[in-house]
This record gives sequence, C-alpha cells and structure tokens, in this order.
Amino acid sequence: MTGWTPACRPTDGRTTAARLAPPRDAPPPSLSEHMKVALLDDDQSHNALVASVLDPAGFTCTSFTTPSRLLAELRKQTFDLIILDWNMPELSGVETLKLLREDPLTAPPVLLLTSRSVEADLVEGLNAGADDYIVKPLQPQVLLARVNAVVRRIHRPPSQPQPEQYGQYRLDPGAQTASWDGRVETLTPKEFQLASLLFSNLSRPLSREYLLRRIWGQRPDLETRTLDAHVSRLRSKLHLRPNNGFRLSTVYGFGYRLEACDPDTTGEGD
Repeated sequence: MTGWTPACRPTDGRTTAARLAPPRDAPPPSLSEHMKVALLDDDQSHNALVASVLDPAGFTCTSFTTPSRLLAELRKQTFDLIILDWNMPELSGVETLKLLREDPLTAPPVLLLTSRSVEADLVEGLNAGADDYIVKPLQPQVLLARVNAVVRRIHRPPSQPQPEQYGQYRLDPGAQTASWDGRVETLTPKEFQLASLLFSNLSRPLSREYLLRRIWGQRPDLETRTLDAHVSRLRSKLHLRPNNGFRLSTVYGFGYRLEACDPDTTGEGD
C-alpha cells in the first residue's frame, strides 16, 4: 500500500470526509449515491484508506474500531454495506460475521478483508456469511470494483420494471399502483418508493434516516414528519393490517418495519 495516502483519519463512529479525485472506474453516481458503508477495523488508518477510495466514489463511510461499537450502532441506523477486517483483537471478523448473521433480517451485505489467501480460510469466511472477500494488500481499483459488484447484486434494477408480488399485494412500478384483494390503489411516486422499499426489506427494521436518505436523498432540511405522514398515508391506503397479512409498525426511537403476519392475528397495533 506504499504511496497510497489516506485523505483523512476519521474518528471512530463518525462519518469520514475524504476528498480525492475518484478512481477512473468509479461507479456511476446513481449506483453509490446515498449509500452508507460501515468500516470495521481495529486499525483506524486502514479504515481511512478504505474511506479514501469509497468516499470520492459517492459512498458515505462511517468507521468503527471495535465490533461492539458497530453492533450497537446497527441498532440505531441502517447501513447498505459492511466492510470488516478478519483479524481483530476483540472479536475476529468471522466471529463478528456470525453475530451479524444471527439476525439476518437486519444485517446488510458484508465484504471481508483478509490477509489469508488459503482456500480453506476463504471458504470459512464465505460460509460464515460474507458476501465477498478481498485479499490484502488492498488495491484501490480492486476494492472499488468489488464493492461496486456487491452493490449491483443487491440493488440491481430490472432492465424494464416488472410488477412484484408480496403475498396478496402486487406492486406495479410502471403504473405506480398497488393492488390486492380486487382493489387497485394509485400511489404518488414517493409513496410507491416507500412501499417498494418496505416490501423488499420485509421484516427488516429500517431507520427513519435510512428511509429519508433512500427516498428523498440528502435533504438535511427535511423533517421526519414528512416521512411519518407518508407512512401513515401508505398504511391507510394499502390497509396494511394483520387481516390483510401485513403489519406496518413503528419501531420506537428507530423507524419502521413491515412484516408479514397471520391474517387471523387479532390486534392490529401501530
């Protein structure tokens, strides 16, 4: 990694602000725009190196030096990707992966950084739940390409939007409608984005900050009441109640969660 100098040294748990000219193969802004990446390495300078590549490409990186800090932060906000190092003193990367995968509904994709190149070790990391891995020493272009590939796999849009079916609900992106039980409801663009995001992350708690960022973009002036109003309208328009097989509930102090439930369940909750 000689000659590769980090643009900044981020403080643990704080968003980095590296400002370098993006590598030539940086992904298009539409791919990385508004995507948050958590970096976990006990060596803060390594976090800074990774951030110096990803930040100019449009990703927003937040660094952590202990698994416990990252796991605690995952209860407060939603990340699109986690990049973690294998060798750490508190918990190894594989041990951290196993903890993350204990709750697969909340864990985002994970990219594992390792100095191990033996096939058995790499298989162990993938079996523990890693979506991909990078063997050190890091090369900026390889890192960006691997991150870009993971993001494309997870967020690949169809060439032509196709209707999605979730239980009895059918979302049609072309018509911007939701249909169920013989009903058809036309949604506004933001309502449709919200419905699509919630249904595609079924049972996963999504933070208010994450929903605002993914739907409205970077709008620091936007109040959370805007989101709350959209959620309330969506719940009402689509009748997201247990008797229809889904419950849209508030995760207090965090955000919202859409979950499938038994239509025979009594009590609708919030």
